[in-house]
Amino acid sequence: MAEIRMCEPFELFNLLNQCSRVSKLAEINYLCLIDARETHDYRMSHIITAKNAKMDSENKFFLPEAVEVDSLQHVVVYDSKTSVLQEQDRAVKCAQELSKASICPVHIVTGGFQRFSALYPFLRTAKIIYTIIELENLKTYPVEILATLLYMGDEKHGMDSSILKDLKVIAVVSISESNTLKSIEGTQTITHVPVADSVVADLFSSFEWICSLIGSHIKVGSRVLIVSKHGRSRCSAVAIAFLMLHLKCTLEEAWKYVLKCKPNVRPNAGFLQQLSDWELHTMGTKVTDISGPHF
Repeated sequence: MAEIRMCEPFELFNLLNQCSRVSKLAEINYLCLIDARETHDYRMSHIITAKNAKMDSENKFFLPEAVEVDSLQHVVVYDSKTSVLQEQDRAVKCAQELSKASICPVHIVTGGFQRFSALYPFLRTAKIIYTIIELENLKTYPVEILATLLYMGDEKHGMDSSILKDLKVIAVVSISESNTLKSIEGTQTITHVPVADSVVADLFSSFEWICSLIGSHIKVGSRVLIVSKHGRSRCSAVAIAFLMLHLKCTLEEAWKYVLKCKPNVRPNAGFLQQLSDWELHTMGTKVTDISGPHF
C-alpha cells in the first residue's frame, strides 16, 4: 500500500504545468488527478484534466475505468476542503483506495478545490473529456518556486500577457542575450540581464543585484517571474542563487528544491561552478560537492 501525504496547491500547479516539447499531461502515465467531490460539484467546475471518483452503494470509492493507477508517476486527489489526513473526509477515503494500487505516494491537496481554485481560478473548467491533441496543446504556465511570489519559465511565458495577468506578475527578470521582452505592453517592470547560455558567460557578478531586486519585490508581496530562452539553464541558475540567499540554504538544497518544481532544468557547467562560488560567498564555505552524481 502506497503512502498517503498532503501536498500544497502550488505543488499540484507545478505538476499541471510541466512541459518538454508539449504538455506532459498528454503522457498517459504521467498524472492521475482525481476529484473526490460529489458528481454534481465536479460537473459544475473542477481542476483541469481531473477525473471524478464516485462512491458505490456501500460508500466505497471506485475509480474511473480508464485510470490505471499502478502505472502512473503521480497520483493526486482532492475534495472540497480537506486540510489534514485525520479528517477522514472524501479525499482521504478516496486516497486510501488509490493507495491500494498505486506504486507512488498518493497526495491530497491541502485545502482541496476551494483553496486551489481561489489561488488558480484560471485552471478551473467544466470540460471532462480531452483528446490527445487537446492535451498536447494545453497552455502551460511558469512553475511556481515560492508560492504566490516567485515563478520561473521561458521567454514565451514572459511575453504572454494573459499569463502575466493570471499570475498577477509585477516584475519580469529576463536572462538572455537580447532584450526580447522590451515590446511587452502592460504594467510589469521588465529587467533585462544580458547573459548568454554559455559555460564561459559571467552570471556570478550579477547574482547580488538580481537577488536584491527579486527580494525587494517579494518583501512587499509583489510577484516576480524569472525567464530565459528555454527556461532551463540561466533562469534556474538565478532561481537557485536567490533561494540560497533568501532561504540561507546550501547549493544542493536549493538545487533539489528547484528540480522538484521543474525536473528538466539544468544550469550549464559554467553556471554550476558559479553557483558553487556563490555558496562560498553566501555561507562562508563550500558545502556542496558539485562533482557528485546529483550534478
